[in-house]
Amino acid sequence: SDTPRTDFASIEDYFVNFLKLKPQGEILESNVIIGHNWCQDAGIYEFTMGATGDVVKARYTYNYVKEDGIWKIQHHHSSVMPEGMDLGQPITEDEVRGLFSLWNNALATEDPKTVAKRYAKAGVLLPTVSDTPRTDFASIEDYFVNFLKLKPQGEILESHVTVGHNWCQDVGIYEFTMGATGKKVKGRYSFIYVHEDGEWKINHHHSSIMPEGIVTAEPITETEVRDLFQLWNGALATKDPKKVAARYSKEGVLLPTVSDTPRTDYPGIVDYFTNFLKLEPQG
Repeated sequence: SDTPRTDFASIEDYFVNFLKLKPQGEILESNVIIGHNWCQDAGIYEFTMGATGDVVKARYTYNYVKEDGIWKIQHHHSSVMPEGMDLGQPITEDEVRGLFSLWNNALATEDPKTVAKRYAKAGVLLPTVSDTPRTDFASIEDYFVNFLKLKPQGEILESHVTVGHNWCQDVGIYEFTMGATGKKVKGRYSFIYVHEDGEWKINHHHSSIMPEGIVTAEPITETEVRDLFQLWNGALATKDPKKVAARYSKEGVLLPTVSDTPRTDYPGIVDYFTNFLKLEPQG
């Protein structure tokens, strides 16, 4: 507790909760000083918490005074051992970058559970190919059920690391090679790691496609749309069926004027214009 207890009521209040742990103490090291109607015992003690089995070592100071014929505690200071304090788990920038390999190796197992175990208990995943935030083990595992079918393997291309107290961050750009298709996908990433249960886990993972990889709408005016007809009409003027057919997209469909047959591929469109161009049309 951070609160000094300076009277009977506040001391009693502290022990209401502390005693729920069922503590039993043992002095490991003691240094005694005796004065006039006072004495001091300072050293190290250890508590075994009967309720949890935890063992806690601490430094102590007791100052005793004789009051009403009985030695009473006039001052009691108890503090956790320095080595028991949470001083932060040390990690270097290179070690932070190396944490990506643990996740990448988990991907290589193609086991969604193994990958999901790389995330902290309160971990959040904002994935590349899903609009749904994944905020618990089950939903993170669910995302990787499908993603791992692509057999992804990642490589960090650019990394920027920040190290804090029991947390670290790695943000940058990575690239995945999808073993199932051979396709390469580049994305931006943020990993925030926390030290949990003795190991570094992913507390936050945000992955997004590179902006230049996003298909954006090509601007065009109404006048420019109307002018596209002239490109097709100009192709007619060449009297070359292949040049006309080249004006159609890969999945283009032609429902022609003088044929009942839909033309749904390049050869079919060429075939139609082979005869139509003999009429030397201009529109």
